[in-house]
Amino acid sequence: MTRIAFLVLVAIALEAASTVPAHADAPTLADAQSAFFNAHYQTAADLALALQPSDASDLAAHEVRASALHFQLRDALGDNSDKGKAFKQCLACPDLLTAFLSTTTQGQVVARGRLRMNPSDAEALFFLGKLNLIYVWLQVETLGRKTGWNEYWEARRSLDAVLKDNPQHSRARVARAWIDYIVDTKMARGTRWVLGGGSKKRAFIGAREAASAESEFFIRVEAEFALWEMLVRERNVPEATTIARKLARDFPENRKLTRFLNAADPGLRP
Repeated sequence: MTRIAFLVLVAIALEAASTVPAHADAPTLADAQSAFFNAHYQTAADLALALQPSDASDLAAHEVRASALHFQLRDALGDNSDKGKAFKQCLACPDLLTAFLSTTTQGQVVARGRLRMNPSDAEALFFLGKLNLIYVWLQVETLGRKTGWNEYWEARRSLDAVLKDNPQHSRARVARAWIDYIVDTKMARGTRWVLGGGSKKRAFIGAREAASAESEFFIRVEAEFALWEMLVRERNVPEATTIARKLARDFPENRKLTRFLNAADPGLRP
């Protein structure tokens, strides 16, 4: 009877297991995106990395991991104006930079390979532009290094090609808005001309329209975070607070939103 009971239990267990969806515990891109927007950058980077063995050509996973590693590096460096000194003193930063360069390089190789096969591949064009933009942002603003200009031009050309074919491509509009904003606000007048020009006004138009457009959840959220950060940089606290309260309802674990709201008005709650 003991043997029979054991076999029955095994049969029940196997039947129950067969009803569990395959890969139920496997991470998804949405998991990585949710972690990223909650400012859990290490988790986001790890989840995005776990997605890559199943599909090494997944450009979206490369982009999320690159973004998460960049934000980890940015947080680790802090607000020290001497970026070179801060990097030398940061124990975690060399490994973060190595991982960042690895994932961006892999993503660039995949995107360029797809474009050799099909120069009008809109997805490859977008992700090549976005990965290059993240690379330039890390080098120029986060590390304070004057490098990445080839990537800058490739990003600009790629994103412009996407928008020429589809002017309403929300993610390309947001990425392009960042180019306009950074060139206009961070570069000297002569350098702006060399880099093809920028426009803070155009950046805000693009970011606001993308943030208010009907789109998928994470696409809209990306636009809202971009607009929020631009507004914070411009010290437009009232409008930034409105957006931050909305974002904090969707991402209550994001400590950066919480700090901003507490600083804007300690009485505010999402």
